[in-house]
Amino acid sequence: MAAKKSNNIKVSRGAQGRSALRLHGSIARDLGVMIVSGRYRPGHILAGEVEASEKLKVSRTAYREAVRILAAKGLVHSRPRVGTRVSAPEQWQLLDPDVLFWAFSGDPEPEVLHGLFELRAIIEPAAAALAATRRTQQQLETMRRSLDEMALHTLSTEKGRSADQEFHGALLRATGNPFMVSLINGVAAAVNALTEFKQRRAALKRNPVPDHLRVYDAIAAKDPERARTAMTELIRLAIMDTPMKQRPKYSAASRWVRNADA
Repeated sequence: MAAKKSNNIKVSRGAQGRSALRLHGSIARDLGVMIVSGRYRPGHILAGEVEASEKLKVSRTAYREAVRILAAKGLVHSRPRVGTRVSAPEQWQLLDPDVLFWAFSGDPEPEVLHGLFELRAIIEPAAAALAATRRTQQQLETMRRSLDEMALHTLSTEKGRSADQEFHGALLRATGNPFMVSLINGVAAAVNALTEFKQRRAALKRNPVPDHLRVYDAIAAKDPERARTAMTELIRLAIMDTPMKQRPKYSAASRWVRNADA
């Protein structure tokens, strides 16, 4: 991902007036962006609690809570007499909505996009096939309502993107598989991150609702193979919507892998 020139963490002017929760969340966000963007590489030791709080002009409690947020997401780990280090990328909870948001705050590298699309291509067609055999009428109605909201608001709006996430979440829930259902937040976050990125780089000229409708129709008809094929095609077209320069291309020499081995 593109790195910015400055490594300084800045707390906005209004930060001192925010609640402690918003303040430590803001600090966690700034640190998280630095980590996932590669500005703080794996093994980098973060500033100590006293030093960092004085530099940022925040309480030690706020900084401590920010570090706890990062640790809970696998981005850092602490050891006595060593300090808080940036963890290796394989320990990061990459499907955590916050981590994805931080990863896409700039332009992610192609392998990041590739990884997300590859994940979706593995999980969602199989999920669509299962949903076609197990969905309930209520789940089908949720998917239909989501499609109507997508068509009404479009993916250029937050409401439209929320409806898109709801559709994909309802589809995973319709599999009836508790492990697939547990992926709802991660897949929804991935769908949203990819859509927002494409909208930011170049507004979508193609209407993706018909692609989703084909998946819905196959699930409604209880046709698992048609549902699998329709979802595979939906993801293929989503990849083609990605700007050419950022279009996913697999690289075995991922920057994150190189950094982890450094």
